Amino acid sequence: MLNTRLNDDRGHANHGWLDTRYTFSFSDYHDPAHMGFRALRVINEDYIAPGMGFGTHPHRDMEILSYVLSGQLGHKDSLGSGGVLQHGEVQFMSAGTGIRHSEANPSATETTHMLQIWLLPNQMGLDPKYEQKKFPITAEPNQLHLIASRDGRDGSFLIRSEAEMYAGKLAAGTELKQTLTGKHGWLQVASGEIRANGRTLRAGDGAAISNETHVAITAINDAEILLFDLG
Repeated sequence: MLNTRLNDDRGHANHGWLDTRYTFSFSDYHDPAHMGFRALRVINEDYIAPGMGFGTHPHRDMEILSYVLSGQLGHKDSLGSGGVLQHGEVQFMSAGTGIRHSEANPSATETTHMLQIWLLPNQMGLDPKYEQKKFPITAEPNQLHLIASRDGRDGSFLIRSEAEMYAGKLAAGTELKQTLTGKHGWLQVASGEIRANGRTLRAGDGAAISNETHVAITAINDAEILLFDLG
């Protein structure tokens, strides 16, 4: 069964320097019917204006992934980590007992378009950590690349959550089938248009998947998607 969360039904806030869509309740946007789905707590689609960003702020006991769709994202944190992400690079921050960080668009001309993802941890009070990796999302299209997993296999981030995350760019006409180990998942369309288990989803749309052993995906046109396997 798929329950869709359409782009136009998401929460929305425009602060000038930040234009964002909330799939689930976040900040001043509260919707009791959309507080998350299993271990998936946050999917925010952010557009950050050139030279702007989030000032230093704290997190704790959350597994956080930043996925850049276009532009760049600069990061600095209290662990001494720092870097700039491009498309194909993903940032993972395990907040654990506490971490402070800032994120900003370092470009003077180009808007940053990104997805911010929060996953509930399966353990509290762990040591915080930060990682940044490049994945062959563009170089090896028409497949799902494992970005984060419970065991760190295939070069993915080792996360402490009952979730695994995949990402891929699909050319029009591509068909693939992905097994869901826990029979639950979430599919988020970052761009383009797809059909998933018979349902059509467009850019910004998401779908909660329940009591299914797999998800069958067909790209109607060129698309970029994220799939979460939620045990």
